[in-house]
Amino acid sequence: MGRVIAIANQKGGVGKTTTAVNLGASLAVAEQRTLVIDCDPQANTTSALGFLKDPARRTLYQSLILQEPLDRIVLRTQVDGLDIIPSDKNLVGASVELVSMENREYRLKALLQQLRERYSYILIDSPPALDLLTLNALAASDSVLVPIQCEYLALEGVSELLDTLMRLRRTINPSLAIEGILLTMYDDRTTLSKQVAADLRSFFGTQVFESVIPRNVRLAEAPSHGKPVLFYDIHSKGAESYIQLAKEVIANAQKRVGQGTERPDTRARVATTAAAASAAAAGSSGGSEGGNSGGTGTGSASE
Repeated sequence: MGRVIAIANQKGGVGKTTTAVNLGASLAVAEQRTLVIDCDPQANTTSALGFLKDPARRTLYQSLILQEPLDRIVLRTQVDGLDIIPSDKNLVGASVELVSMENREYRLKALLQQLRERYSYILIDSPPALDLLTLNALAASDSVLVPIQCEYLALEGVSELLDTLMRLRRTINPSLAIEGILLTMYDDRTTLSKQVAADLRSFFGTQVFESVIPRNVRLAEAPSHGKPVLFYDIHSKGAESYIQLAKEVIANAQKRVGQGTERPDTRARVATTAAAASAAAAGSSGGSEGGNSGGTGTGSASE
């Protein structure tokens, strides 16, 4: 059965869409059949994989609200082994319409049961808000991958998200684990990026992926061409970083299979990580006022 990973952070512009598109493509290239679900009404993931706006196309909205089977909505992408469930602006209405529905938090989870056997990985690109769409994504997932931009203010958003994960584990999804924390938009020319990365690793330890996503022009340009960066410029630093991330995700999955379970300390990790995030956000608030970077990047991961 495929592993469902939500890519979530209520802070916008941290690289959720970029990660969904390029991690999905990297997993597919590694012969891991992958499905990407665009759960964001902005539909950036859909367009970044080469699908132009089409009012006649069925999307996730039809499944969540009108109970259209997901297998009628799945589209094949230009990447062999990578499929997508597209989104469009109608998904904005789903947040309102879901409020009065029965089992509103579990709609996506129920829909995914018919597809989990077909894929090794299912990645859910969540919107930049802690709304019912994000709640559905987290309720349907085995784990959550949290992209964090290498800046001080990013810690505040992570603290709120991890507090929400703690509540979710108590009520909606007791088995929800943290897949990992991903450092994005890293610029090794600046003291700021290096300091934030070091602080995050000291607070979160092994929960932070070894792979780091750099600020990279090719990574920012690829969505405008409707391609993952691997198919736009495979030799770019952005492409290399996502290939390494895919290897880490696969290696972590193999470790879990070998153990026959989640990591032993999974149940304690969300609570301790949330506490660490709160402490980090509080501790860095003073530093963020006086922190200066040594320069700016030449490009950024699009969100």
